[in-house]
Amino acid sequence: MLDFIYYPVSFILWCWHKVFGFVFGDNNAIAWILAIMFLTFTVRGIMFKPFVKQVRSMKKMQDFAPELKKIQKKYANDKQRQAQEMQKLQREHGVNPLGSCLPMVLQIPAFIGLNWVLRAFSIQPKDGSPKTNNYFFDQAGVDSYIHAKLFGVNIGDAIHHASVLGGTGGGWNWNVAPVAIPLMILASILTHLTARHSAQRQTVTAQGNPQTAMMQKLTMYIFPLGVLVFGAFFPIGLLVYWLSNNGWTLMQQRLVYTRIDKEEEAKKVEAKEKRDSLAPKPGAKPKPGQKPAQQSKPAAEESESATDDASSNGSKRNAKAGSPHRFAQQPQRPRAGQAQQRKKPASGGKNPGQKGSGQKRR
Repeated sequence: MLDFIYYPVSFILWCWHKVFGFVFGDNNAIAWILAIMFLTFTVRGIMFKPFVKQVRSMKKMQDFAPELKKIQKKYANDKQRQAQEMQKLQREHGVNPLGSCLPMVLQIPAFIGLNWVLRAFSIQPKDGSPKTNNYFFDQAGVDSYIHAKLFGVNIGDAIHHASVLGGTGGGWNWNVAPVAIPLMILASILTHLTARHSAQRQTVTAQGNPQTAMMQKLTMYIFPLGVLVFGAFFPIGLLVYWLSNNGWTLMQQRLVYTRIDKEEEAKKVEAKEKRDSLAPKPGAKPKPGQKPAQQSKPAAEESESATDDASSNGSKRNAKAGSPHRFAQQPQRPRAGQAQQRKKPASGGKNPGQKGSGQKRR
């Protein structure tokens, strides 16, 4: 039913086994281990671009995480409206939440296909006849896989062949444990380190989204524990796939994250240089057609206050002394002694206090 998955996986494995079998020999377990590892690298290489898109999508989500918090706080009592506003915000920023799950979803068919292809090497036909082929592998390829041993253990064996996972024979094979358990532990550690390294990039997003925080805990602790427990049901070849897959993921994350961080830093430096180049130099006249630089708020307030002071000083010169509120004061009434001095002069044109020639001196 899933031959559309099994045949491509089998073909990639067959190609790499031919390459390394030419160097180490077809029946050598090293050739099979390297073929499985490079099958993993081939699948991850195909998914490299979706992984980069996933990282960029995560970066955008971190950038508008404060806006998500505002929406969650504003519509805390209306979950439906909150979901609508969050989807609207994601569309405005060009972020697809499902894009972060795409690489993981694409790995699932490869894992299922490899699990079945490796187990199918040891599944005998129902009529009891010898197995002659396994998808792209002929009978020589099937015999080569069955007889390939790593430290005395066949790479197709598992600690327990669970029928649920496609295993046959059942029972516990404790002779496989010395090889399988170290691989299980290493695979579990690399799974934790990979999830931990990815979670460090999503700290801001996780603080604003409880679902993201819960998924981080699952990937950091539950998944590694699951690999450690259920690894007993995986054949040696599948444990090699899991180990190489997580090792590749950890290395790829470090390289891609470093590259994206450098790009973001370069964009910031370029934007700063652009702003500095557009700003006029001190004392230089603006170029024709260049818009004047916007005056900062403190300088604008200072110039406005200076204008107010100048206008008030001018009003003081033209008008009489005003009150502190700049209202013109009413002229004061002259006192009794001053009233006589301000009387109009006599008809002779002399002041009242001036003695005339015909007036006797008292």
